[in-house]
This record gives sequence, C-alpha cells and structure tokens, in this order.
Amino acid sequence: MNALSDVLCDELADAVGRIERDRGVRVVVLTGAGKAFCAGADLKGVFEGGTATPEAEDPLNAFLDRVAGMIDRLRALPKPTIAALNGLTMAGGLELAMACDLIVAAGSARIGDAHANFGVFPGAGGAAVLPRRIGPTAAKYLLFTGDTMPAAELVPLGLVNRVVPDTELTTEVDRLAAGIAAKSPLVLRRMKQAVADGLEQPQATALRLERLVLDAHRHSHDIREGLAAFVGKRKPEFKGY
Repeated sequence: MNALSDVLCDELADAVGRIERDRGVRVVVLTGAGKAFCAGADLKGVFEGGTATPEAEDPLNAFLDRVAGMIDRLRALPKPTIAALNGLTMAGGLELAMACDLIVAAGSARIGDAHANFGVFPGAGGAAVLPRRIGPTAAKYLLFTGDTMPAAELVPLGLVNRVVPDTELTTEVDRLAAGIAAKSPLVLRRMKQAVADGLEQPQATALRLERLVLDAHRHSHDIREGLAAFVGKRKPEFKGY
C-alpha cells in the first residue's frame, strides 16, 4: 500500500534532492506501485523496526516530523510536479499528493483523510493545505469523517485536475509531463514561486511582485529564444536561464 515509513521518507527526500540538482530533469511524476498511491503513514512500523525507539521521548512525533520534512521538501521543489494517483490515497498519502503542483487520478482512485480514525493530528498539510485547495467545508468533511471519496468528485472542488481511465493513467500523465517539459524551465520555476508567494499576499502586493519578476525575466535567454522562435515559426530551444 506504499505506506510512508522511515526508509521511504528518506528515499523520497534523497530523490527530491537529487532531482533538484539535476538540470536534465524538468518535470517530476510521483505515483505508487501496485493498487495504491499511498495509504498514509506506516504507524505500525514506527514501533516495529523503524528508527523510532521506545526510549525516545516521543517516537510518534519524531516519525511524523520526518514525514512532514520530506513532504515540505517536495512542496518546495522548484520544478513542476505531478501526482499520478493510481489507487487509494489516504492521510499522509493525500498530504504527499497535495505537495505536488498537479494531480491526475485513475478512475478507480479514492481519496480521503484517516488521521482522526487513529487520534492523530495531521502535520503535513491535512489541516492547513486541504482547506485552501477545496474550501473549509469540504475539507472538514474529509477530516472529520475519515471517509474516502471517488477522485472524480474532487475535480469540481479543485483538488484533482483530471480523472482518466485506469488503463490510460500512465499514457495521459506522460503526455502532460512531456508538454510541460517542453516549456521554459526558468519561466515555470518563476511561475511556481510567484503562485506560492502570491497566495500569501494581498492581491495588490502579489501584482507588484509579479511585475518585479517580469522585469527580471525580460533579460533572460528563454524569453528571447521564445520570441525569436515565435517570429521564426520554429520550435524554441529553452535553456532554463
């Protein structure tokens, strides 16, 4: 079920670090193996073979900090990220998916939050990010009930971008990723940061910040290449600077 364990969190955090340094990677796709995207945290493993030990002051809290740190690192990755939900997406798995910029789901995928079922408070976006994505009323329904919802029902709420037949998930996500990868890495990075910063500011401030970024961006190679390609009716060759 791809539950989040100490090992998986470390591997994902390490992968994010390597991807951030690799200029050849322009888009990241995150999906799960088997029938689930991610069923949440491996709570059983916290006390059975994980790095958390009985003598630790608060082993559960230490583990949840590890999960949150990894998800925060993914959210801050300055490259476009796509979560391809191939199945069940619960609790920490939902928080992991929400750390991505876009979410595409298989028709059979179900999404929910199960923290309340185990008396655990969400610490990586369940209570903070989810209401911003789908509104407080819908977020509280998922948080309070622990129920799962079909991914298709979350498209109108803005959590999921698209739902496709299960057999077409990989093909459709690859097509989406390829289209994004063909864009300027520099402008995508700046757009991603501007959206994140703008959501934390009054609109007037966000507009001023947007203009400042534009003023800096107009000196870049990619904008000159893009405009030259448009005039020359050819495909642009973006470099990311």
